[in-house]
Amino acid sequence: MSKHAIYIVRCRDGSLYTGYAVDVEKRVATHNTGQGAKYTRARLPVVLAYTESFETKSDALKREYAIKQLTRAKKEQLIQGGTS
Repeated sequence: MSKHAIYIVRCRDGSLYTGYAVDVEKRVATHNTGQGAKYTRARLPVVLAYTESFETKSDALKREYAIKQLTRAKKEQLIQGGTS
């Protein structure tokens, strides 16, 4: 089982936030208590929309960066099951 993951959450305002976590469910719960990223605090609640798992932290962080460079349309395509 891989220990590292990236995730995309959909915020209350419809915006998307991409992050890294070891335990995605715990991280989403942390966001929803207002203890997560500053960006999500004003946009609660957040709902998990997408996740990918990796064997190494390095691979996960590289993928997180790549996803953050995508346009919103490409992120939505990824969430819907497309490839990006």
